[in-house]
Amino acid sequence: MYQYKGLEDTIAAIATPAGQGGIGIVRISGKEAIAAADRVLRLYGGKTLVQCKSQTVQYGWAVNGDDILDEVLVTLMRAPKSYTAEDVVEINGHGGMTVLRTVLGAVLNAGARLALPGEFTKRAFLHGRIDLAQAEAVIDIIHAKTENFLRQSQHQLKGELSAQLNSIREELIRIYTMVEALINFPEDGIDAQSRQEIFNRISVQERGIVKLLESSKSGRMLKEGIRIVICGKPNVGKSSLLNALLKEERAIVTDIAGTTRDVLEEAAQIKGIPIALVDTAGILEPRDLIEEEAVKRSQLYIKSADLVLLVLDHSCPLEGRDMVLMEQVKASHVLAVVNKVDLDGKIDISVPQKIFGQEHVIKISALESQSIRELEAKIVEVIHCDNNLDSHGIIISNIRHIKALEAAQENLQGACRLMNVNTSLEFISEEIKTAVNQIDAITGRNIDEDLLDRIFSEFCIGK
Repeated sequence: MYQYKGLEDTIAAIATPAGQGGIGIVRISGKEAIAAADRVLRLYGGKTLVQCKSQTVQYGWAVNGDDILDEVLVTLMRAPKSYTAEDVVEINGHGGMTVLRTVLGAVLNAGARLALPGEFTKRAFLHGRIDLAQAEAVIDIIHAKTENFLRQSQHQLKGELSAQLNSIREELIRIYTMVEALINFPEDGIDAQSRQEIFNRISVQERGIVKLLESSKSGRMLKEGIRIVICGKPNVGKSSLLNALLKEERAIVTDIAGTTRDVLEEAAQIKGIPIALVDTAGILEPRDLIEEEAVKRSQLYIKSADLVLLVLDHSCPLEGRDMVLMEQVKASHVLAVVNKVDLDGKIDISVPQKIFGQEHVIKISALESQSIRELEAKIVEVIHCDNNLDSHGIIISNIRHIKALEAAQENLQGACRLMNVNTSLEFISEEIKTAVNQIDAITGRNIDEDLLDRIFSEFCIGK
């Protein structure tokens, strides 16, 4: 598919994370992987890897000349039945970085070169074992923040997205072939019925792309999460609310107003959705430069929030500072959280209900963990995400895929518009061809080599 320098090289890298662990792996891939490994291995019984069967594990020692470097188990996978579709050897030793680097150094001295970031997965793509969408799923699996996104990435790695895209692509190719035949044999003519058939078939595929794009909001949410900013005047219980949502004590909680003097950001999950919870300083009139900076940061976070939780005190009447904050945040997605319902109520709750709507005002006690589940359900509802977000189907989460599908949709919509005004078929043909190219960019049939290099450069070395 592509002609890349370096594919003839044998590459090696440490495939396990940095630090100490029970096991560490040095991975080798390429035509000379087995020969290079044999130069640094002394297998039990005097065997060599060349003599061993594929998909077997051998016991022995990694050596440098007469020096034993580590006691190891060696996994042999001959091409094409390996991750890269090349000969692959994995040396499993003890998980300290010093011993792993020593073994890797011996392998490099034996003829391999150090792998580039993502080069093992790139070789799997270049050898046709996986397509580009599946390769990108690998890095999503590694970086998955939630089980839901992990499950979605696993679907993509299995090729379910690619199968859907290929189905659309094949039908577009058939339509393109039909249009080209009509262009090349004009004597056959094209009647109204034929034009309607082409229009209908293009429309079906355009709707298929729309359906995929409709999943992108959920996909991006699963992948990147949402930012929820907690704000309110001092001592209304913002830090208590943060701790309640995190289900652990992360913020200092006292009766002293203004304890939080800076922005505190923590990661959490609500119904499988990754959340960045931001507890802002409850200071409206800064007393010093530190508090002045805290106020500026709080305002910036509120403006960039996907959702604002405005905390009000159930046990106190509303005052000027509450009104100022309600005015500041009313243009955002807001839930007014009336906290401290375990205390006698003195707030006029009709005021926030009038500003934000009755359905966007919820009563809780953060300190007593009262109605926290109801708040979590309301958060999910407000951010337009189903309470039981389905991560079992095909979901688009990669921004590159989204842009390519949007471009393909635009091409197909353009083709339909041209069909409606009886434009020459050459223009319809070009729109269909461009849409196919956009789909091919997702799976890697048609992609700029520089972009391909950038995609794999985001991977870690050893993957």
